Amino acid sequence: MVVFDDDEQVGPTSGPPADNPSPVAASNESVVVNTHIEYPAIARDSSSDNFAVLVHAQAPRMTDTTAAGGDAPRAPVDLVTVLDVSGSMNGYKLALLKQAMRFVIANLGPDDRLSVVSFSTKARRVTRLARMSEAGKALSVSAVESLTAGGGTDIAQGLSMAAMVLDQRRHRNAVSSVVLLSDGQDNYIMMRRDGPSGVHANNYEELVPRSFTRTGADGDWSAPIHTFGFGNDHDAAAMHVIAEATGGTFSFIENEAVIQDAFAQCIGGLLSVVVQEARIAVSCVHPGVRVVSVKSGRYESRVDEDGRAASFRVGELYADEERRFLLFLAVPRAEATDGDTTALVTVAFSYRDAATGADVSVAAKDTVVARPEHAPNASERSVEVERERVRVDAAADIAAARAAAERGEHQEAVKILKNRQRAVALSEAARDGDPVTVALEVELQEMRGRVSNRQTYALSGRAYMLAGMSAHQQQRATSRPMPMSLRVSHDGAVEAVAEASNEATMSYATPAMRAMLLRSREAREASAEQRQQPKAEEEDDGSSEPKIQTPKDT
Repeated sequence: MVVFDDDEQVGPTSGPPADNPSPVAASNESVVVNTHIEYPAIARDSSSDNFAVLVHAQAPRMTDTTAAGGDAPRAPVDLVTVLDVSGSMNGYKLALLKQAMRFVIANLGPDDRLSVVSFSTKARRVTRLARMSEAGKALSVSAVESLTAGGGTDIAQGLSMAAMVLDQRRHRNAVSSVVLLSDGQDNYIMMRRDGPSGVHANNYEELVPRSFTRTGADGDWSAPIHTFGFGNDHDAAAMHVIAEATGGTFSFIENEAVIQDAFAQCIGGLLSVVVQEARIAVSCVHPGVRVVSVKSGRYESRVDEDGRAASFRVGELYADEERRFLLFLAVPRAEATDGDTTALVTVAFSYRDAATGADVSVAAKDTVVARPEHAPNASERSVEVERERVRVDAAADIAAARAAAERGEHQEAVKILKNRQRAVALSEAARDGDPVTVALEVELQEMRGRVSNRQTYALSGRAYMLAGMSAHQQQRATSRPMPMSLRVSHDGAVEAVAEASNEATMSYATPAMRAMLLRSREAREASAEQRQQPKAEEEDDGSSEPKIQTPKDT
């Protein structure tokens, strides 16, 4: 049996930290936690069975927003790229993949470690897990350039090889992750018989090695797998399940020319992890207040049986990344002894600092609601709560429309999305020109076109919907075709503008992700300019594989 225990030793400041005390960090160096209540007041003689409270957490900034690939202190990463080199990747696709990998390698730091795994009919570890020193980068680039395409597609073997690389390593960096790219259907997918009818169904969960699912007493993922469906022939459902089962994201690269941009946005996040093992704990203050329900997307949540407490498992956060969760409370009538306010909940946020290993705890101010004799009218509803309600409701309908399309009920899917788009457009947030809400309206319009019939849905609709679901349910940026961008006109109105090249959506993207994406686009533009310049050395050398030049990254 092959054992991959030859990983290069991590840097002197890398690896899992020793036990640390639990300081209460200063607000400018820690996660910032706030709450927003649906209405500023509830009349004293009134109660509420479904009073909304928004919990908002934002990760600390990096000292330099270009730190991804820069010199600012950050948590180093162990990255395994699992690359499809089946026969369908031959030619231009493989050349684009190599270009994207050269960009990734160039932007890793000397304490980051990379292992390249390729798969077709069989999987192969192309490089050991090695530090990205100048020598390490040169070896990795050489290994990537040696890749050739041929054979079938066995995703399970590729992921099993990645699991071996990470499970058997002797040393560990603070952050671990896997990037999986495939352009085709898995030829060796496990099958199972579903029910007495004997109908075969794909058991995609079987593709994921056990070590990538939740591990440890706290149930955290060991390494999220961020999946990328390349072109229109990949198995979007399989790639989405793999990402969902491991805490990763699924991205849809419809325009093959921008694979580097999709990788760049993802890498920008991975190289800016500042928070790990994050948890939110909510406790009710007033004895009559209860948590009725929560909205947390894909994040695991729990409400105690008596309703007096709730919790959320948040996991990792990139620098500047935000998470929003809705609580719905039962609030009783105010008694004479209650005073002018009712204390609703306290919110505590605990996590491990990814760079230092310190355990940190922060707390929001107690959430209180005023209790006047007469409450203000509905026009004073919180903009923040309204915006999150719109987003959560839209995410639910996107999932419902996708389920309808999977059943072949395409007109029902269109109807669901049309009704939700109308509701978003009529929301106060949209009327106020909130860019995020307007972008959501544009996205719903795009989805309507992609689920309208069986052919369109199979070609790109399924992948587009799943990539959108991945983003909204995790509140994390994914790449997918976004044919409309937004601009603000001179009179302050937000307009949608056609821009077919805008492959990576800006929804949920952090400054580090945007910076890396911009760096990628600048590199691609510079490369295109170089190719347009007539050079004697660019004469045909008889190679069957297109050459794509990439300028050196600075």
